[in-house]
Parts: sequence; structure tokens; C-alpha cells
Amino acid sequence: MMNAKIKTKFKFQKKDRVTVLTGAGISAESGLKTFRDNGGLWETHQVEEVATPEAFEKDAALVWRFYRQRYLQLADVKPNPAHFALVDLEKFLGDNFTLITQNVDGLHSKAGNKNLIEMHGSLQKCFCLSCQQKFLMSEINLMKKVPSCPVCKGDLRPDIVWFGEIPHHMDEITLRLRHTNYFLMIGTSGYVYPAAQFVQIARLNAAKTIGINLEKPLNSSLIDEFHQGKAGLFLPKLIDCWLNKN
Repeated sequence: MMNAKIKTKFKFQKKDRVTVLTGAGISAESGLKTFRDNGGLWETHQVEEVATPEAFEKDAALVWRFYRQRYLQLADVKPNPAHFALVDLEKFLGDNFTLITQNVDGLHSKAGNKNLIEMHGSLQKCFCLSCQQKFLMSEINLMKKVPSCPVCKGDLRPDIVWFGEIPHHMDEITLRLRHTNYFLMIGTSGYVYPAAQFVQIARLNAAKTIGINLEKPLNSSLIDEFHQGKAGLFLPKLIDCWLNKN
């Protein structure tokens, strides 16, 4: 059980640049499965069946069925206290706050975060393989086995960064990491690259590093202050401490 008081050696000021990285752990507290659940399966599917370009080429209908199900499940999922705590932090810091997420569930947007980089894409979006136009899932016909582009009739695919693909906005992410004063890792294991190396980039550029996770991440040696436990329990109280609210 978590102690009533949380100890932290850091205090944030409005001038501080704070960059946050979130992973599957923060969404797990809202009831979403993490990638490593069930022996590395995603709802009985091997990664190779639903999360690679080769899988889409082999069986686009199967891949769409998987992501359609995940998209429809989002209607029943709500942000948790950790998500809302990051909204409070953004309100305090303004443009000095950057949130990078590995998650594709849109819960940070639903909670109210604005300065958000979805490096692995979004379940809310798709794009056309022919004309490259992007669409919201709510704008397309999800009844079709493989939805088609409203503009050119080409095949649509989920706007998700699959294994073997380069994450979105890497240049912007690297720039933010090189100019941040604090780097926070929340609900991430430190296994998945390139996100696992973000803490090293920030630390090499003199940032203080803070981690919150159920288990120590693989790169915990690069973290100046680590809090082991659920982000939904720790983060609201930590942010109160960091902002001198206690």
C-alpha cells in the first residue's frame, strides 16, 4: 500500500520545460490490455497476424476486424486519475509541456491534453494507401470488411505504426528531448525502441529524469527518481508536490 506522503526532491516552475512519455501501463488502469498480457498475445492474435505491414498485405480483413473491435471498445473506456493529472500539469506549464504517448487509445485527448504527440498513431484515424488522405474512423463505413477511401476508393488502413515502421514525429520528439529540463516516464517498460532511448537522450542533455511504473523499467539506471506503483495513485499526489500545492 502506498504511504500517505510521497517524497520527491523536485519542484517545477512555470519556466521549466517538462516532457512526458506514457506507455501501456497508464491505459491499463483504465481497463485496456497491455501488449505483454497473455504471453504476448493481443486478444488471442499473435503480433505478426495483426500488427505488421506484411499481415495487412496477407489478410487485410483480419487486420481490420481486429482494429475495428479495438476502436469500438474505446467508447466504453474512460481516462483515469493519471490522465487527468497530466492535464493539470499541462495547465500549469502551458507550452512548456509536451506529452509523448506510445498509446493509440486517445485517452489523453479525451482527458483534455493538447500538447500531445501520438508517436504510434491513433485508433481514431485511418488513411488511404492510394491517395494518402487521412480520415477519422467515424467518417468511414466500418461495415465493410476492408473499408475503402471516400475519395479514390482505394483501400484504407488503420493509422497505426506497426512493427517494422518508423514512429510518427521523430524529429519533433528528438528536438523536445534535447531542450527539456525534466523527463517523465509513466507506465512504460523501457523495452520498446525507439521510445526506450528517450530517457537517455534527455539525460545526455542535462534533464532530470523521473519514472513511475508498476515494475522497474529496463532502463531504470537512467532514472534519477523512481516511484513504483500505479500511476493513477502516485501521479496526482506527485504533481501536487512538484507544483508546491502541498
